[in-house]
Amino acid sequence: MSDTTTQWPSSLDDSELDELDVYLRTHAQEGEGHLLLDGVHGLLSALAVGPVQVLPDEWLPEVLHEPFADENEGNRVLALLAKLNDSITAELDVDAYEPILGEVDTEAGPVLSAAGWCEGFSRGIDLRAALWEKRLADDPSLMEVLGPVMALAVDEGILSAEAEFEKLSDEEYDECLAQLPAVLAAVNQYWHEHPATEAELDAQHRANETRTEPHPPPRQRSGHWVH
Repeated sequence: MSDTTTQWPSSLDDSELDELDVYLRTHAQEGEGHLLLDGVHGLLSALAVGPVQVLPDEWLPEVLHEPFADENEGNRVLALLAKLNDSITAELDVDAYEPILGEVDTEAGPVLSAAGWCEGFSRGIDLRAALWEKRLADDPSLMEVLGPVMALAVDEGILSAEAEFEKLSDEEYDECLAQLPAVLAAVNQYWHEHPATEAELDAQHRANETRTEPHPPPRQRSGHWVH
């Protein structure tokens, strides 16, 4: 008798997420714009649904900024990052994706924040900026699909906008957060149905060869991750 049980993705459990969160916080330098757990998840999410594959050798420098204390620590952290990366694609495949968000303390109590996730997502786009920017300029439907992410990123000051926008209400903010899994699924489908052209890939390759500037630091935030 064959096993027909659905194989759910092997995501990090809470203890593993805590472990990775502690490592990233311990090694984040003040004012350097280092990504925390929510930011790393946003970065990897953008790469998972993006137009072309980005290998770890390219995205790991966005996450790790100093040598490991020893080989065991290095192997453990890399294993956790690999598992987190693999889980995103697996979760998208079975409609089980959930963003890892920050939680910020306010006078009214703790509230969810997409600032870190959006910062990471924007850096994931930046790694293939030429492809994304050309397609966003040429195809308004992609911009429309990304609407909730853009709204959150502008609201959090991660992205600047030419026109002034009113701050999202709490209800609008929560609605955008709730749409993130559907947005990721739609973007993933978009690039599968409309893959990058040879001309776009050539332009991206030239951009990669000339890119030397580091990413600007994100707005600093406090709090802890929520999943």
